[in-house]
Amino acid sequence: MDRRKSLKSIVLGSVAGGLALHGCKPSTEGTELVEAPKITYPGRVPLETELIHELQDEQFLNPHEMETLTILCDLILPPSEDFKGASDADVVSFIEFMSKDEETLQPDLRGGIMWLDHKSNTEYGTEFKSATVEQQKEILDGIAYYNPEIPRNERPFEVNFFSLVRNLTMTGFYTSKIGIEEIGYKGNQPNVWDGVPQDVLDQHGVSYDEEWLAKCVDQSKRGIIAEWDEDGNLLT
Repeated sequence: MDRRKSLKSIVLGSVAGGLALHGCKPSTEGTELVEAPKITYPGRVPLETELIHELQDEQFLNPHEMETLTILCDLILPPSEDFKGASDADVVSFIEFMSKDEETLQPDLRGGIMWLDHKSNTEYGTEFKSATVEQQKEILDGIAYYNPEIPRNERPFEVNFFSLVRNLTMTGFYTSKIGIEEIGYKGNQPNVWDGVPQDVLDQHGVSYDEEWLAKCVDQSKRGIIAEWDEDGNLLT
């Protein structure tokens, strides 16, 4: 599995959906759960913030599933000397959050982890997270490549599971701070506007009013917040 050349494009794809059934949440009684850190989200309306906090207070994946998923995600996107890996961006916490926000993902995630353990126990006599890296990769090599000519609902469950986790891993990583920095995405950047070109103004027979030109195009004032009077006249 090539780490960057073939996987970055997956970020642009949609995250695969789960089954149309809701999974049962496991009992947490007597189990120490790994709690995700609380995150503040600037620009959210109160209702969104409340929902996010409610989802963060819930726990879907149990510790064993979190550990197994961590190993799987790092096999999909491992760290190297030049690049960070899935764990560096805390991708598993992202997947955990998504599984609570979109509950149709839950059966596929839980069932897929169970499939990995069953396959590993059958082939190597141990659960997936305890198998060697070579054994883990052998299991994944059998489910990592799907035939795009075959409709998703006709593919083996385990193949769709791996595709789902791969898409979530790439989405989680490349929407994180370190992932965005890795691909060099700058987002919207402020530029310098020095007015409509003179030839365009001449073409339309118009010109700038010197007072407005001084207020709107003077680059020494670009950091000043505009102020208006009660009649809508620009003051600064």
